[in-house]
Amino acid sequence: MTQVLSTIVVDDEPLARKGLMVRLAEHKDINIIKDCSNGREALAVIKEHKPDLMFIDIKMPGLNGFEVVNEIIAQNLSMPIVVFVTAFEEYALKAFEIHAQDYLLKPADDSRIENALEKIRERIANKDNAEQKLKLAQLVSDVTGNKSQDILEAVENNKPIHFNHYSDVLAIKDAGEVSRVPVKNILWIDAAGDYMCVHTATETHILRQTMKQLEESLDPRIFIRSHRSTMVNKNYISKFCSQLNGEYYLVMSNDKELKVSRSYKDKVKSIVNS
Repeated sequence: MTQVLSTIVVDDEPLARKGLMVRLAEHKDINIIKDCSNGREALAVIKEHKPDLMFIDIKMPGLNGFEVVNEIIAQNLSMPIVVFVTAFEEYALKAFEIHAQDYLLKPADDSRIENALEKIRERIANKDNAEQKLKLAQLVSDVTGNKSQDILEAVENNKPIHFNHYSDVLAIKDAGEVSRVPVKNILWIDAAGDYMCVHTATETHILRQTMKQLEESLDPRIFIRSHRSTMVNKNYISKFCSQLNGEYYLVMSNDKELKVSRSYKDKVKSIVNS
């Protein structure tokens, strides 16, 4: 189904404004919600209605077309797709410098308007497809643990997506016994020589395994490195703190403080703030 685009026409010349509106009305996917005689009117309409598309004259009294676009940005308003319409060809380069979708010279004939609308439809279709792909990639990422960008690249290059399967339980051998520790209960893991200390809220288990091996078996969306020798479960982080000497540390849910090395600081801070 073709998307209907809410549209405004901005021109200080009533006849030029009316003529363009008549031509645009012939297209079923164009819904003209307002015509404006100056830039200030246009800004008010954009603020209230957030139109999808704007046809705007460049040379107008008060705010010209370029200044209207600058004001939209300055006021942090929703930017419509912009098509400049003007009698002055010398403005063309400037129009494209500010990322206008198209540039129509007055009087714009039916074929030129149709060409501009086709470009707009194509742009919207491409944007919708890209957004849909990203949403699907993020969904697959949530399920598989693969990065969404890696999934998109695999799809684009017709490569298979390799699913990552992470452990729900760590099997830890100790003195002839095997303890099955649910991964969701692990607060943090730190290295002690050739061993890993696996900390839960109530116990510490000793595991003979390398940090690299553990990283490969645990979900990276949950377990993050805070130090070369420490990995934490982000679900148990209470605070990210800094000290006067420039060092950083985490406070876990059991009030345990864990040092954050400078090399991991930015990534840990980003995850905590997300």
